[in-house]
Amino acid sequence: MLDHVSITVSDMAAAERFYDAVMAALGVVKVGGDSRWLGYGERCSAVHPGRSYLSIRLGARPDPAEGRHWCFKAPSRGAVDAFWRAGLDQGGSDDGPPGLRTHYHADYYAAFLRDPDGNRVEAVWHRGAA
Repeated sequence: MLDHVSITVSDMAAAERFYDAVMAALGVVKVGGDSRWLGYGERCSAVHPGRSYLSIRLGARPDPAEGRHWCFKAPSRGAVDAFWRAGLDQGGSDDGPPGLRTHYHADYYAAFLRDPDGNRVEAVWHRGAA
């Protein structure tokens, strides 16, 4: 459904360490960045309309909003675990450790983090353990 998402962070260096780590854990490529911008994933095109892209921009610290978060599709349960560990190792905070969330569906395996600015991010795997 989403083509691209843009978010803001107040500390680009901290965000870069965090997002480089969690995106690498999910197998998402970093496509560029500078002191005011970071980009991950691949932009859509007429040839590749199914791609997704995350843009991180320097700005004011986001206001707290408990219901606001974005979720990244993981390629496996192990990638969800790696996402969570990488985020904690790079300045994020735990907002829900890896595990099943069966209230969504029987195989919903996810982990939640807060990035260094407090943005809530999630990684999910929708298939069974195998």
